Amino acid sequence: MRKYFTLLFITSLYISAGNLDFSRGVFIVNEDWYGHQNSTINYLDYQNDEGEQWLYRVIQTVNPGVELGCTNQYGQIYGDRFYLIAKQEKDPGASIEGGRITVADAKTMKVLFQSPLIDPSGASCDGRGYLGINEHKGYISSSNGVWVFDTDKYQVIGQVKGSGNSSGSLYLGQCGSMVRVNNRVFVAHQSAGVLVIDPDNDEVTEILSMSIINDDAGVGSVVLGGDGYVYVSVSADVNGTGATLPYLLKVNPANLSVRVIDVPDGYYPPANSWYAWTPDGFCSSTVENALYWNGGYNSWFSGSMIFKYNLDNGEFSKIIDLDDEAEEQGVDDNSKWQIYGCSMRPHPVTGEMFVSLFHNFQTPTYILRRYDKDGKILAEYDMITNYWFPSVPVFPDNEYPEVSDLGVQRVSGSSESEILLHGWATDKDNLDSAIIKSVIGVSSDDFTAEIVNGNLVVAPIESVVGDREVYLSVNSNGHVVDATIKLAFEDASSESMEMSRNKHISVGHGVINVIGHASEECRIYSLCGDVVYKVLIYSNEEIVAPQLLPGAYIVVVGNDRAKVIVN
Repeated sequence: MRKYFTLLFITSLYISAGNLDFSRGVFIVNEDWYGHQNSTINYLDYQNDEGEQWLYRVIQTVNPGVELGCTNQYGQIYGDRFYLIAKQEKDPGASIEGGRITVADAKTMKVLFQSPLIDPSGASCDGRGYLGINEHKGYISSSNGVWVFDTDKYQVIGQVKGSGNSSGSLYLGQCGSMVRVNNRVFVAHQSAGVLVIDPDNDEVTEILSMSIINDDAGVGSVVLGGDGYVYVSVSADVNGTGATLPYLLKVNPANLSVRVIDVPDGYYPPANSWYAWTPDGFCSSTVENALYWNGGYNSWFSGSMIFKYNLDNGEFSKIIDLDDEAEEQGVDDNSKWQIYGCSMRPHPVTGEMFVSLFHNFQTPTYILRRYDKDGKILAEYDMITNYWFPSVPVFPDNEYPEVSDLGVQRVSGSSESEILLHGWATDKDNLDSAIIKSVIGVSSDDFTAEIVNGNLVVAPIESVVGDREVYLSVNSNGHVVDATIKLAFEDASSESMEMSRNKHISVGHGVINVIGHASEECRIYSLCGDVVYKVLIYSNEEIVAPQLLPGAYIVVVGNDRAKVIVN
């Protein structure tokens, strides 16, 4: 067996000589074969003109003598660096010590940093997930709370206050998946519920209890939807049995209100894994307003079906059924394909789903399959024989955020004003709701500016008249651009303010009144940034009455914006 693995490693070196482009394919982070070797990453360049190419064991190939830690379950590319989190620093069967934390250059896969520890004290603490917070720090979830990682110094600088695990166990009271929306981070905590963290002060400010379901229910995973809401999968208990309950929670990140969504009969809810923690298959699309997950009658038997939930119309569907596929093909149970664990994610640009398939735990045969967003098979990519035990697919991040020109925003010189920023900052490979906006300065000290729930709030300190500017930083998945918003502070009785009143958008009784915008286009955005309706405004007094599904929307005409709630 040792000779066999050596031959495979030589093969990967040969393929690497082809100068694979790490910007156009997909990485698969693998647990790999516990008890025999450390974790690995494989890379598929499926857009190569010469045909698809696999590069196996990328870390070892690019960094001779360097390996990941043991059971590396999670990876995130953030700001051109690849952050990889393992449960332990070394597999019992490996000869090289890797790390619980590994940081690599996402463009070259050269390892920049490794650490065997998460807790700087050396206390027992196994890795779980990673979340980039800003260009200077990230969060590492673990068997014992959430830890703050200084990405400039490559140093764990402390634990998020209130996130620790009092049980002393590796498999009870763990923290798992994490998402950030504006000024809040949401963390799945196995026993407490959903932790809400202030990322500026690194402390838990609220805990969303699962008692809204029942006293025994627990969290599976948290996912940010394209509509800007946080969605939570539900486990039947907090002990890691894999049992589920047929619900999703929809959390408003601005006011923390929670709504329970019933998963209807005939559909399984998202599978979860706490005992042998994985990130879960629960995920969202950046291309359409939809959630995906694998599910079955128990999380340990959830490798056959993938479900889809359309957030715009509330429809559930089963888009993949590998049992039906095997029956149609006359394949027995030992030869049919199954989804391995959580190894499924949609591509951030195309929406295509990449899914790792295997036959059973005793057979080292795997393929990667590519589906369209509705479950149609597009391609299969064979792999060399090995016990890969794949975890998450990770996609390169090639795009930077872009901001639009808002023109000059007229605001009150005597009272607070809010400037809606939805649709102002976009990114071709990220959700609008995941983009973080920050005020980094103002042009004078006679007014204040801050971002509140993703919008800009400005307020004169006393009375202000004249032109001013607000300077902002826009961070999308670690890629940062600076931007300026121009303001005109005006007296409430001024002629220009009167003119601005004569050029505005008002909303009421299911219709939108557009005033003073003749010959301009009216666009209506969903909260995920998709244009759901557009029409040319012909006159200076026009009523727009689109047929919209229930939800929240932003209306944009010229430099004017308004929020619409459809019940």
